[in-house]
Amino acid sequence: MADTQQVDPRAERKAARLAHRIGSFSKAHGGAEGQVAYLGERGARIVLVGEDGTWGDIVAPTLAIAEQAVRKAGITVHESFDGEFAAKVKTGPYEWTRMAGIQLGGPANR
Repeated sequence: MADTQQVDPRAERKAARLAHRIGSFSKAHGGAEGQVAYLGERGARIVLVGEDGTWGDIVAPTLAIAEQAVRKAGITVHESFDGEFAAKVKTGPYEWTRMAGIQLGGPANR
């Protein structure tokens, strides 16, 4: 019996490009873990946390592409961004200034 599931070549290429970016981040930061969050029509956000505490994110056009990208990249994926996973994130003055700027009248986000 033949496989009847259609593969979208554009989605495959997009997932491969995202997986490459995830792999590059992981290599640069001693490894990485992630969490995928559905954003609705905007797609899905892949939050990455490196072993060194550096974090970043990538937005995929769909949840399926995001999930495929993290599988291809081979990273550990968490169900939620909390607990020990969230505690790995290291923030510096830049992040605190931006957070304070949003809430306390600091530098504008422009």
